[in-house]
Amino acid sequence: MKTHDTKSILLVGVGGQGTILASKILTAGLVAAGYDVKMSEVHGMSQRGGSVSTQVRYGTKVYSPIIGRGQADILVAFETMEAIRYLPDLKPGGKVVVNDYQMPSLPILSGEREYPDNILEELQSKADTLVLDAAAIAQANGNPKSMNVVLLGALIQSLGLQDLDWDTALRSCVKSKFVEVNLRCLDAGMRTAEGDRG
Repeated sequence: MKTHDTKSILLVGVGGQGTILASKILTAGLVAAGYDVKMSEVHGMSQRGGSVSTQVRYGTKVYSPIIGRGQADILVAFETMEAIRYLPDLKPGGKVVVNDYQMPSLPILSGEREYPDNILEELQSKADTLVLDAAAIAQANGNPKSMNVVLLGALIQSLGLQDLDWDTALRSCVKSKFVEVNLRCLDAGMRTAEGDRG
């Protein structure tokens, strides 16, 4: 991997969805595989219900953790409206992995704003988009709260990184009682994205 082959990943969601945990597992797996990795997190107004974004960049040598506007290779959105909000950060030809899941933000809950219609159609018209129902996949594998790990699995497969040691990375970041269910969810996310890659 050359210096200019640095990959930039933007993970976005709403507080409480596990965006940061997914980024930590991703970072742990990449570091263990010998990549130079930089990660930065941005929290919204509140831990739960506010917008959260994490930027992860990896390559042979990464000089900055910050992804410029229009520079992300892949955007992983844990919630549909966050995907639209951060779409301008995706580079031309970049990929979107989006969870078909709505978690209305505070302005929508308070009636200040409407939740927009047809978000998934709009995303698909503007970028190569993989839509998955991570909640249903996580539920089917034993824990609906593991949506974040399903999405991480889809991201790993989309980046072609499925051969790294994700088992050890996940174990280093997740409480032992949740390891097995999360490994199943990670695998299910990879399989879903594998179907998308053809």
